[in-house]
Amino acid sequence: MKTIITACSLALGLILASTAALAANTFPVTAAPEGAEVYIISPQNGDQVTSPFTVKFGLKGMGIAPAGIEKANTGHHHLLVNVKELPAAGQPITADKQHIHFGGGQTETELTLEKGTHTLQLDLADHNHVPFQPNLVSEKITITVK
Repeated sequence: MKTIITACSLALGLILASTAALAANTFPVTAAPEGAEVYIISPQNGDQVTSPFTVKFGLKGMGIAPAGIEKANTGHHHLLVNVKELPAAGQPITADKQHIHFGGGQTETELTLEKGTHTLQLDLADHNHVPFQPNLVSEKITITVK
């Protein structure tokens, strides 16, 4: 019984410590190399596209590495679709329909969106999905799916 109580206490302590780390925004942040840039090659701002369409990612001054691989001056892309605010500094980027992860090191994707106007923006993150400091984001572009 004493062993079970000790194990439960230990587990609870780990959960509370992890929760405190999340709340305290204590994820390590990787410094962005000076002059690094992320951008969308295509489509371009104002383009009209037919779904599905290809989005090509650009990067200057850094390399691409899959998520989980810690290598200096590398990161991986996240495509932000119709996102109003950038992901929080020091926190891993959420994975959902609006925050699409390319943790395999991909540099393009085929995207299917409903007809209408949409915004696209890239956010480069480190091996832990945490945005660089300063944040390496592309210009937000607006496209129309016809």
